Amino acid sequence: MTRKSLTLAVVGLAAVAVAVFVAHSVAGRSPRTEAAGGIVVPDLSMRARIGEAAYDSVCAECHGANATGTDRGPPLVHPIYNPGHHADESFFRAARFGVRAHHWRFGDMPAQPDVDERKVAAIVVYVRELQRANGIVHQEHRM
Repeated sequence: MTRKSLTLAVVGLAAVAVAVFVAHSVAGRSPRTEAAGGIVVPDLSMRARIGEAAYDSVCAECHGANATGTDRGPPLVHPIYNPGHHADESFFRAARFGVRAHHWRFGDMPAQPDVDERKVAAIVVYVRELQRANGIVHQEHRM
């Protein structure tokens, strides 16, 4: 490879790197990888940031930081919770009525009577943004 072609290759790679950076910046999305759980955490919408704060105060103790799960509760960033299998309404019902253990062996989830519907709605936005950033999208549920 000649010096000129090497210089052109380096300049070309730099241009591509700048273009990718600008594209992410313009789109308002510059995802970061979270060390805990190895999931991608995107730049969140304002509504999802509100949901993140509510999630952290109510859900994270059992469902883990960034919904990655703990030894007390399952990860919500998991394909089983895709919107085709667990619609948004399932989050509202879980908070209001609790959930009988059925996918995991963590035991039943108790109702969360102190979490109002506005908080649950924001939590759903947060969880869905995390899921989308990690390739979890609507998949039709078949039994």
